[in-house]
Amino acid sequence: MNAVNFFTKLEKEEIKAAVKEAELRTSGEIRVHIDNHCKEEVMDRAAWWFAKLDMHKTEQRNGVLFYLAVKDHKFAILGDAGINAVTPDDFWDHIKEKMLGSFSEGAFATGLREGILMAGQALKEHFPYQDGDVNELSDDISFGGDKE
Repeated sequence: MNAVNFFTKLEKEEIKAAVKEAELRTSGEIRVHIDNHCKEEVMDRAAWWFAKLDMHKTEQRNGVLFYLAVKDHKFAILGDAGINAVTPDDFWDHIKEKMLGSFSEGAFATGLREGILMAGQALKEHFPYQDGDVNELSDDISFGGDKE
């Protein structure tokens, strides 16, 4: 099992649909990145992918990255400066706890969908959709660079 085939085709479609649903009523942007390994601090690796995916280039700095390293059983949620400025310090921890509950039962796609929709609610509250908003980032799941 590796990052690319960790989720079934249907699960990938459901995750992408959750991203689209979460982004419907907000100018915020959500991405999902799946890696095989994370040998460093998970937030550092998530930050590296955040930059590599150009998530810091959204107009309102309101991107959110859901990062999973499937072989090392690590995950992180990383919000950009705009969303972090308007949410409580422990905001991402609450979403991670909810996701972890599903992950501990082996329901990884469900946990990811729940977390994405929770993030979408916060984005909607703080960055509501405005006429003319465009989807600034791809909704597709991206996958790590290692071939393992």
